Amino acid sequence: MLKMQSRSGELPPAIAEGHHAPARMDEASIRAVCQEFVPSLLGYVTRLTFGDRQAAEDVVQETLLRAWQHPETLSPERNSVRPWLFAVARNLVIDRRRARSKRPTEVSDAVLATTPTPIDDLDAALTSWTVQHALAKLSADHRSVLVEVYYRGRSVVEAAEALGVPPGTVKSRTYYALRALRLALQESGAVAPGRTAV
Repeated sequence: MLKMQSRSGELPPAIAEGHHAPARMDEASIRAVCQEFVPSLLGYVTRLTFGDRQAAEDVVQETLLRAWQHPETLSPERNSVRPWLFAVARNLVIDRRRARSKRPTEVSDAVLATTPTPIDDLDAALTSWTVQHALAKLSADHRSVLVEVYYRGRSVVEAAEALGVPPGTVKSRTYYALRALRLALQESGAVAPGRTAV
């Protein structure tokens, strides 16, 4: 953490001159803040922006600009500038989201193709658990054909070879297995009746 004293044991110039901070943080102090906090701050903001590195870098730059404009963040009353930096960064991310929600930005297909999809582990885990629970209710034949065709990505012919049955049987079992799976999902409340789940 960035304490009142630098690693050399001297107070940063902004503090050494007294309690009256200058209008801007001096270069040595802002450089010390950058060296100590930019890596962790960038990682934190990258997570908040769902992996959008460019947006994260913009937020970190704006955060450092605000630190430079507010040298009181290094005042003797504070133990560390870290909580202040992380709070400012978080608020900037929230402000950006609010601004985007008020006025949607137009993007080209090229931008959409390169934008990472946010990962929501909780939804993925719940979906996986729900499907596994529904699959457990199926017969062994229905379960095995769905595993071969959908989870292992095998063609009808490949699945037939793996299961030791004719291709027509794989098609038939797949059809009835999907119907049974849909019914199991409806019974568990995961899918409303009449909706297509699989």
